[in-house]
Amino acid sequence: MRKVVLGLGISLDGYIARPDGAVDFLFMPKDYSMGPFFATIDTAVLGRKTYDDALKMGGGGFSGSKMKNYVFSHSQPPGERGGVTFVNESPKTFIENLRKRPGKNIWLMGGGELARDFLKDDVVDELYIGIVPVLIGEGRPLFPSGFPQREFTLIENKTFSKGLIALKYARTRKKPKRK
Repeated sequence: MRKVVLGLGISLDGYIARPDGAVDFLFMPKDYSMGPFFATIDTAVLGRKTYDDALKMGGGGFSGSKMKNYVFSHSQPPGERGGVTFVNESPKTFIENLRKRPGKNIWLMGGGELARDFLKDDVVDELYIGIVPVLIGEGRPLFPSGFPQREFTLIENKTFSKGLIALKYARTRKKPKRK
C-alpha cells in the first residue's frame, strides 16, 4: 500500500518556516542527500500557503515535473492548472482514492495546518523529519495544536555534519481486537 510520508525540515524549536514563510534557516550538509527519499515517492501533497511560498521563493517548477503535485486549498477551485491539481476534499477521502491508484509513496510536504488535518484523519503513515540545530523563536509550527494523540515508532535515526539529525518514524496502529 502507498504510504503517506510527512517529510520536512524543522528548527530545534519545531518550526518549518519563519512567520513570513521564509526557510532561510534550513540547510542540507554535503553528507546528507534527499535522493534515497525521492526514489520512494512519486506524488507530493502540500497546502496552499506552502504552495504560494514555494512560488514566491522561485520554486515554481511544478510544470513539467515528473512528480504529481496536489495542493489542498479552500480558496482555489478544484482542478488542474500550472502543473498542480487543486483539491478541496478531506485528506481521508483524497488519500483513500489516491491509494487505489498504482504508484510510489506520497510525500506530505507541508505545511503545519495541512499536517494537522492529515493527522486528524489518521492518514499519516511515516514521519521523516530533518532537524537543524537552530532556534528561531517564532514561526510556523510543524505540529499546530488541534489533533488527537498519535503513536509512532522510531525506525531510523541518522546524524550528519553541522549537527543535522534525520529521524524516521512509522505510525503505530493498534490492531482491532478479535471477538
